[in-house]
Amino acid sequence: MALSDKKLPQNLKPDQNLTAEIQTVLNSEGTIPCAAAIKIASKKGIDSSAVGETLDALGIHLSHCQLGLFGFPGHAKGWEQARVADQLVPEGLRDALRNARDSEGRLSCSAIWKIADQFRIPRVLAGFVADQAGFKIVGCQLGAF
Repeated sequence: MALSDKKLPQNLKPDQNLTAEIQTVLNSEGTIPCAAAIKIASKKGIDSSAVGETLDALGIHLSHCQLGLFGFPGHAKGWEQARVADQLVPEGLRDALRNARDSEGRLSCSAIWKIADQFRIPRVLAGFVADQAGFKIVGCQLGAF
């Protein structure tokens, strides 16, 4: 979901401590890569959704989704840039992703991250395989979708 499509609470205010930290990692396009936002949350010892809310309040877009879903200049997805279609898919990955889906057949961002870590593969490869399998990916940890 694009930031412009989100219905944000009228009283949403940016966290000033996070704002200062965010300003230090903005890229030249005025966006912040997913990994940088997650790193801020980890460094501050807070839930990543708090960083996402501050980004929304500031009108700052995320870029370079670690699953490859959005935020790659000139590409709808980041998989082409990462050349994941050419990578070997580990045996059992598709089954692990399938088994991690919820009762409605959806697969969460955090579940994909965990599976990627278990298989010791890049998150973008796991995101690609999940998308190609037709799994609905939900629950961005930063609130992007």
